Amino acid sequence: MPMRRDDMDPGDTGDATEPPGPKLRVRTAWISDIHLGTPGCQAVQLLDFLRALECETLYLVGDIIDGWQLRRSWYWPQAHNDVVQKLLRKARKGTRVVFVPGNHDEFARKYVEHNFGGVDVVDEAIHTTADGRALWITHGDLFDGVIQYAKWLAYLGDTAYEFLLKLNRHLNSLRARMGLPYWSLSKYLKLKVKRAVSYIGDFEVAVAREARRRGLQGVVCGHIHHAEMRDIDGVLYANDGDWVESLTALVEHADGRLEVVDWVAWSGAQAEAEFPVGAGVLT
Repeated sequence: MPMRRDDMDPGDTGDATEPPGPKLRVRTAWISDIHLGTPGCQAVQLLDFLRALECETLYLVGDIIDGWQLRRSWYWPQAHNDVVQKLLRKARKGTRVVFVPGNHDEFARKYVEHNFGGVDVVDEAIHTTADGRALWITHGDLFDGVIQYAKWLAYLGDTAYEFLLKLNRHLNSLRARMGLPYWSLSKYLKLKVKRAVSYIGDFEVAVAREARRRGLQGVVCGHIHHAEMRDIDGVLYANDGDWVESLTALVEHADGRLEVVDWVAWSGAQAEAEFPVGAGVLT
């Protein structure tokens, strides 16, 4: 993530300047498919998540920066720079940050085994949970036949997907003006289509089988923008989702227990606990 020191986010001058708020304290966190460099990236929501997050290890499980989109058209607003600087700040302050590149940021695979700004770049990783389970960390694109054998088709699909996300942004802008919560049209349509072709199920089974072949107890991946955690023939399959549609992360608690965190639901619940609806205000 090449950023100069003079590019530091002027609004992120330190934790002391950040507004107090509820903290998500966990042992480990996984996020992926942020797609910085695209209009669909929910950077502001992600910044809120990163400010709340306190963890020992943070895995960036691929497609953090969207090199495909940036090659077509440069898009890099301040909020995207803020996300990068926030990640680097976490690394400087003692969080172990591990970056596993994906297909959209495959350019970073040239720098595997290097460290940039405290961020370790690796092709894959093995994470041992607090309760002793060995989990394979991989983006997951190696199990996508479209990516591996027809990259031109993947690029075509990516362009159509960007158009769908643009419609999604307009829809949610209208919903916000009507006082309605965020809802992902693109996620809804994608799941309908992918269920029809059994894509998600096939992907999950393929990744879990490879984890078993390696003698591991589970796998954490991203790539398909579908947060999930389930047992597949005795192997734990966990997908941390994305920050374009789902706004989700995977976390490990101090006892080794894993959980998918829906950020919209989590932050909404925290706000409701602090300011209960109907509580009223005395004047």
